[in-house]
Amino acid sequence: MVELSDEDTLITRSIDGDHDAFAHLMKRYEGAVFNLAYRMLGNAHEAEDASQEIFLRVYTNLARFDKERKFSTWLLSIGSNYCIDRLRRRRFAWLTINDTVLTMPSPAKGPERTAIEREERDAVQRALLRLPPAYREIAVLRYWNDLSYEEICQVTGLPESTIKTRLHRARRMLADALRAEGVATEEVSLRE
Repeated sequence: MVELSDEDTLITRSIDGDHDAFAHLMKRYEGAVFNLAYRMLGNAHEAEDASQEIFLRVYTNLARFDKERKFSTWLLSIGSNYCIDRLRRRRFAWLTINDTVLTMPSPAKGPERTAIEREERDAVQRALLRLPPAYREIAVLRYWNDLSYEEICQVTGLPESTIKTRLHRARRMLADALRAEGVATEEVSLRE
């Protein structure tokens, strides 16, 4: 008999109704799902609600999961589609000071450096929110979830050439937006 991986075992047990197994899956991917939702929606409270809804959708559709696929790709595909649907339901999203994710400053950094880094993160988030949803989705999946082009193709159903084109345009739009905010004075480059 072929031994199942830990993740495969959790998925199988979850399908069979083991709530603890599904709780372990949620714990394993809660950060990635929240990060995707936050980057797509731009609001921490909305991202928390979206994360819960995404996991609910995953649970109700778990029996349809194709074990030939990577679970994380399937999960993020559901999350990405849900966030796109939420974005379609609203026209504009405004990031307020209350919506920013607060982080504890490192003891090694002074308050000035921490404030500058926070301002830069907020500027990147505002720039990200200015991207059209189709471009934002690709940028979030690539740079914040570290998905490969192939995995992004699986999540979005788009050909690789379209992914690369949208990613290139998204980088240019982000760089222009960051320069407009005074964050980037020279060419901004995100890693490939």
